[in-house]
Amino acid sequence: MSSPPDLNLGPSHKSVEVLVVGLIAAFGVIVVVGSIKAGVGWGADGPRAGFFPFYVGLAIVAASVINLINAIRDRHNHLFAEWSQLGHVMSVLIPSAIFVAAMPFVGLYVSSAVFIGWFMRWLGKYRWLTVLAVAIGTPVVTYLIFERWFLVPLPKGPLEDWLGL
Repeated sequence: MSSPPDLNLGPSHKSVEVLVVGLIAAFGVIVVVGSIKAGVGWGADGPRAGFFPFYVGLAIVAASVINLINAIRDRHNHLFAEWSQLGHVMSVLIPSAIFVAAMPFVGLYVSSAVFIGWFMRWLGKYRWLTVLAVAIGTPVVTYLIFERWFLVPLPKGPLEDWLGL
């Protein structure tokens, strides 16, 4: 039997696995509840809207229970990652989540410019001139290719509305 991990270094593999299983199970429960609200029975014209998602949700919950049992039974409890390693992951994950959350409010182009600029300057340590050129140039090229050439509208925010794009 292995010794327990030093939790001062970071979370154990087992604790992370249990957390992820819990999140996936919660997603499955949400699918099941939503499916019940939509109707899981059989209507006159076939299955109702929640019929198939209901069973998929049940499968997700069942698989989560099996994975939870396996995680708890596992005798090996190795270190998942050190806190400093998780800090590096969070330094990318948190700005990415902010980028996605900001997009409906400021649009794809502004959020992309800020996102690219932030990463180039903060993580890449590029000079400001390079940062500005790429952070502004990439959304401009994206606009020209998608909006003008392919005629595919992408999410816009107040700045694009103000510019009449």
